[in-house]
Amino acid sequence: MMMKDKFYNYIQNLQNTITSKLEEIDGKAKFREDLWERPEGGGGRTRVIENGAIFEKGGVNISGVHGALPKAMQSYFKVGDVDFFACGLSLVLHPKNPMVPTVHANWRYFEMYDAEGTLVDSWFGGGQDLTPYYLFEEDAQHFHQICKNSCDKHSPDFYTNYKEKCDTYFYNAHREEGRGIGGLFFDYCKANENMSMQNWYDFVTEVGDSFLEAYVPIVEKRKDLQYTDAQKDWQEIRRGRYVEFNLVHDKGTLFGLKTNGRIESILMSLPPNVQWRYDHHPETGSEEEKLIKVLKKPVDWV
Repeated sequence: MMMKDKFYNYIQNLQNTITSKLEEIDGKAKFREDLWERPEGGGGRTRVIENGAIFEKGGVNISGVHGALPKAMQSYFKVGDVDFFACGLSLVLHPKNPMVPTVHANWRYFEMYDAEGTLVDSWFGGGQDLTPYYLFEEDAQHFHQICKNSCDKHSPDFYTNYKEKCDTYFYNAHREEGRGIGGLFFDYCKANENMSMQNWYDFVTEVGDSFLEAYVPIVEKRKDLQYTDAQKDWQEIRRGRYVEFNLVHDKGTLFGLKTNGRIESILMSLPPNVQWRYDHHPETGSEEEKLIKVLKKPVDWV
């Protein structure tokens, strides 16, 4: 089986596994499914959950798109007229309870072809990261430990390298703070003397398979904690920072918009209720300030 078919099959199955588990945890809401087609080639399967007992809004989407690489992306990749294939699973979950962190994950595969249709380049990318509103250090440690376990099976260097890339990438430079407490971020994972494309497939799917183990125990531990209106306000103010990152810095969002992706699927990552308070600062010594201090400088969690 060709790699693109193999990986697309994988993300279809992973989407089923993840959405089934999340519905089970939520106990109230179900995912709404939309099948869509891209006029230039390909399409996807969007699944969105809203107004649940646990999840205020979330999406677990897969897509497989192909065709001529749009001009905007040609200049980005510094190539001429080529065809491409791209597929991936992208998820974002915004819980109702501010004690439960938002989570994002993405695993993707890309191919490029010359005029004769010959494969000239291919790579994997992806990662997963956690965005808490209140910092529970044991949650951060758990999430990072699962990330590290997945990496260590494939290379002793992967976790340190991809954690650092995650801290660098998910950073709101205009705010001088991280979007969250990080995780893993990897891109342009191409065949080299140490890793074949099959090796990369094994690594990326290992990380994908670990996602529920990284996130679900945190949800279970925090979902029934009490919270105040003020803590809900803080969550919505912090969600504003999430929106800022996705619209200003996120490559996946920009890629989707420049390749005529499906707008509803691209913007499903945005939370439903957000606040922007003018010049807002948390109280000195508060739990809110504790979070901000951690976001200013990356922490080694494991």
